[in-house]
Amino acid sequence: MTRVIVDDRERNIAIIEGLEAKGVQVEFKQLPVGDYIISDRVCIERKTINDFENSLMNGRLFDQIKRLKDYYTFPILLIEGDEEFMLRRNVINGAIAAIYIDYGIVSLSSRNAHESADIIESLARHEQEGEHREPSPKGGARAYTEQQFQEFVVGNLPGVGLKLSRALLAHFGSIKGIANASVEQLMEVPKIGKKKAERIHDILNRSFNR
Repeated sequence: MTRVIVDDRERNIAIIEGLEAKGVQVEFKQLPVGDYIISDRVCIERKTINDFENSLMNGRLFDQIKRLKDYYTFPILLIEGDEEFMLRRNVINGAIAAIYIDYGIVSLSSRNAHESADIIESLARHEQEGEHREPSPKGGARAYTEQQFQEFVVGNLPGVGLKLSRALLAHFGSIKGIANASVEQLMEVPKIGKKKAERIHDILNRSFNR
C-alpha cells in the first residue's frame, strides 16, 4: 500500500480525503521540515499562493528551502491555487528560478487541493512501487555539526528562522544564554521587536503541561 507521512500541523482535509480516496495510507507526525513525506529522499513543501508570497516577503521562504535541501535529496515545492499572484510576475519567476538554480528544488503547481492530492499520490506511488523507497521523516540528512543543531533548535522558535537563530546565538553565545535573556535583552537583537521577544521569552520559560 502507498503510504504518505503528513505533518500534523498541515491537516488540509481536502488533500487528506483525496489521498485516502486513492487508497493511500496517511500517517500524521510532527515533521522537522516539509508537509508531505513520500520517501526517504522526496519531501513536499506545500504552499498556497498566499503562503508563498507571504513567506517570500517576510524572508522565511529561503530558510525553509535550505532546510528542505539539508534533509532530502529531492525536495519539491508545490504551489497551490488558481488566483493571481499579488507580486509582480518577474518577482515570482525570479524566486522560483533561484529555488531551482541555487538549491536544485523543483516547483510544481496545482489549481486546488484535488490536484495537489493527485500530484502527491502519483509521486508517492512512483517512489514506493517503482523505486521501492519508503517514506522517512529523517530523510537522507547529512551529519549535522553542533552549531547546526543549535541553529535548528533556535530556528524553530516562533517567528525566528535560520537568520534570526544565527543572530540570537551570535549575540547571546548559546541556547542557554537565549533562554536566560529578558525580553529587553532579546530586543537588542536586530529585527526582534517587543512582541516577538515576548513570544520567545514565553515559550522558553513557560511550564510544560501535557
